Amino acid sequence: MKNKIVRDLMVPISEYETISIESNLYEAALALDKAQKAYEQGMYPHKILLISDENGEIVGKISQLDVLRVLEPKGKKICDSKTLSRFGVSSRYLKPMLSQCEFWDKPLIDICRSASRLNVKILVCAPAEGESVPEDASLSEAIHQLALEHHQSLLVTRGKKIVGILRQTDMFKEVVETLAVCEL
Repeated sequence: MKNKIVRDLMVPISEYETISIESNLYEAALALDKAQKAYEQGMYPHKILLISDENGEIVGKISQLDVLRVLEPKGKKICDSKTLSRFGVSSRYLKPMLSQCEFWDKPLIDICRSASRLNVKILVCAPAEGESVPEDASLSEAIHQLALEHHQSLLVTRGKKIVGILRQTDMFKEVVETLAVCEL
């Protein structure tokens, strides 16, 4: 049996819907909603969109959670509670901090009105360490990144170019199939 690498499990970027980096958050939210509805009907297998620059190169991805995070302006400044819990910071400690974030002081309609005009560009930054994996990396390396970094998917790279997405669901399916072989 061949040792598989990330390239063997990744979904090529050509299979994803893309949105321009110049789009606004409203357009991105509509596209994500459309993708979600198609996903629920089994017509589209992905729940994220890829973001392309003016040259058509993929520069990032956007998910439903990204849209929600943009609505919480100060929430972006507070680290992920899962990450903080590894350092002994409890959700009980975080709640008072989050309550000071002003998000809850305004009606949702007001928050959405101002956020809808924001440019998708604000969501794009160079993938942080652990958010991407080379296409020729081992599946063990990919599992390590998915599990320890709590990612739903990883950007797959060839050099500096994004060429695909490795989804947690595909990695899990591969693990289950491998475990089944081990049981034989």
